[in-house]
Amino acid sequence: MQILREWADRSAAARATLRGTLDIAYGAGPAERLDLFPAASAGAPVLVYIHGGYWRALDKRDASFIAPPFVAAGALVVVTNYSLCPTASIDTIVRQQRAALAWVWRHIAAHGGDPERIVVAGHSAGGHLAATMLATDWPAVDPALPADLVKGALSLSGVFELEPLRHAPFLAPDLKLDADSAARLSPIGFAAPARPLFALVGGDESEEFLRQNAAIAAAWGAAAVPVCEAVPGRNHMSVLAELAEPRSRTHRLALELLGLAT
Repeated sequence: MQILREWADRSAAARATLRGTLDIAYGAGPAERLDLFPAASAGAPVLVYIHGGYWRALDKRDASFIAPPFVAAGALVVVTNYSLCPTASIDTIVRQQRAALAWVWRHIAAHGGDPERIVVAGHSAGGHLAATMLATDWPAVDPALPADLVKGALSLSGVFELEPLRHAPFLAPDLKLDADSAARLSPIGFAAPARPLFALVGGDESEEFLRQNAAIAAAWGAAAVPVCEAVPGRNHMSVLAELAEPRSRTHRLALELLGLAT
């Protein structure tokens, strides 16, 4: 709870100080909204951040604190929202995030972003969604979309195999997965993408999260997952602080994907 309060406080401060446009509709649903924090210069690379919460909790407003260091480094930051389980299914959430990414590709130039430099990052369930966006067949979603719409992804504590969640009593009633949907929505079963996934996990996380991180590297191979690491001294919640810490390796890896590493 202390970490969640810190996220909320830092996010409120970020929204108060950054030049941003909040609650932009990327679809018709009430949750289909995104917040946009532009860079100082036009033509900036774009970081799309997807929040976690096991697909059933939290909100984009809890994650605005991700934006300031990336804006300072020259990136445009987009933080997306989505409907939550059990009201929505994970299938619906995946569809919503694809709609958000398509909106970004179509409209981000008007906000100072470069649609040819879109990178996705996410934490926990957001890590699952980031990997899913990277592996999406975009022309199958819409023939007008480029196959390489997402140029890279960074996952923190991602969930890449959903079958175990069907058997977790605290999650199963809300997620409503069956064997078919768990398999269909698991990135470990997707064809390895042509663009890189950087997969990181807290070194102090549970054996299952450590296993999940290793599993995506094994499934997709080193060419698709050139970074598969555990962050020392971080647990499932505290690891997200690394993304917003300019001195951290995690932050530098995100800058590398954005083409902003120095």
